[in-house]
Amino acid sequence: MPSRGAPPPPPPPFGGRNIPPPPPPLRGHGVPPSPPSLGGNVPNGTPPPPPPQGRGRGFVSRGGFTSPSTPRRASLKPLHWIKVTRAVKGSLWAEAQMYDEAIKPPEFDMSELENLFSAAMPTSGHGGSGERPGGRRTARGAKSDRVHLIDLKRAHNCEIMLTKVKMPMPDVMSAVLVLDDTVLDIDQVENLIKFCPTKEEMDLLRGYNGETENLGKCEQVFLEMMKVPRVESKLTVFAFKSQFISQVSDLRKSLNIVKYASQEVRESIKLRRIMQTILSLGNALNQGTARGSAIGFRLDSLLKLIDTRARNNKMTLMHYLCKVLAEKLPELLDFNKDLAHLEAASKRQLKTLAEEMQAVSKGIEKVEQELTASENDGPVSDGFRKLLKGFLVDAEADVKSLTYLYSEVGRSADALALFFGEDPARCPFEQVVSTLLNFVTMFRRAHEENIKQAELERKKAEKEAEKERMKLSPLRIDAGEQPSSPLIRKLK
Repeated sequence: MPSRGAPPPPPPPFGGRNIPPPPPPLRGHGVPPSPPSLGGNVPNGTPPPPPPQGRGRGFVSRGGFTSPSTPRRASLKPLHWIKVTRAVKGSLWAEAQMYDEAIKPPEFDMSELENLFSAAMPTSGHGGSGERPGGRRTARGAKSDRVHLIDLKRAHNCEIMLTKVKMPMPDVMSAVLVLDDTVLDIDQVENLIKFCPTKEEMDLLRGYNGETENLGKCEQVFLEMMKVPRVESKLTVFAFKSQFISQVSDLRKSLNIVKYASQEVRESIKLRRIMQTILSLGNALNQGTARGSAIGFRLDSLLKLIDTRARNNKMTLMHYLCKVLAEKLPELLDFNKDLAHLEAASKRQLKTLAEEMQAVSKGIEKVEQELTASENDGPVSDGFRKLLKGFLVDAEADVKSLTYLYSEVGRSADALALFFGEDPARCPFEQVVSTLLNFVTMFRRAHEENIKQAELERKKAEKEAEKERMKLSPLRIDAGEQPSSPLIRKLK
């Protein structure tokens, strides 16, 4: 088959992730070179962050809360984040420094912060909690005169397999030679592959000079399968063709989910503003300490917002973040709607996608090998070769586009980690997505709890106000006075 000219190969892979080697190149049919493994290291030349600065007071980097001349009025509970001291180029922290005024976080009420999150212990109240193997078959009854050349246990299992195929073996082999997947389903084909005769078994059967009718059932099945050249290879190709459309469709869907999730996170303006708000809040709590004056923070620090609790032990920093956003930036509260594919992406593993891509490429390679080998089969494989050539033309086009998508997803997955200033080799796509999904879940739960608490407090306040009105205006029914109670007016 003439070569059709392969497109340029995808960019080189990022190294550093434990993923199987990329699929082998497809020979002679114009399929592009195998894609690189998903994920990898940060490009060479990115300097490591400097050691953390010593303790000391000064300006809060991203919020303008205090100056050196303004003493800290209270000792606040710290946010135990891992701060970033040097912004990686292309990360949201680097962009925030370039466009400081464009994404300005809200100002916090320091008195409220000190009241809620001061390190001093409360003066009252209580703190919160914290078969056996072995041959056993013997010839019995009518089978006593049968000739058994195949291992008895294997022959017994072969007969069990035939009960699942439920077709005469000549008809089965005819369906294989015309690649008819309407006659044989994938389970039946896979069972047949398991019981293809080995070279030793075929030699035994070829050396038999007796009557075929005297052979056991398994031996007769093997003889029928031996009429098809390289029957195991043809069955393997048949199985691959039967599953190809669904296999490629499922893999394409998974790759697109990873791609879309990465794009949605990096393009969400609401998520960026929330990250900036958290940075400003953390610097407010950590001012005057080694954790303060941060220009960013490690991604897993998001999950530590629930670890810092208010003095009354009824509120966490996550609840406070939701409270501030609800009061000052309510349009950010539904940021999770920007991340439509995040949850689905958390169920995908890049290593698994790499293995599936490799399986597709190897399957195409086996099709090509069998197509070449069948040229010497003679008339028995004429129809098989013609049908297989037609399948290969369409399959190559699908694999070609799938290979480019696979490479694109690898770059997109690395870009997601880099967006948060993380090393893709140390913080792979799966970890980034899992952390973000957990943050979204905790954020929504905290916001819902805030709403419930506000409603309880509103009802309590209304009840207290009603009691006060009753005390100040006691019910009096005088002769010349109109009744103030609805019930009394009704009775009247």
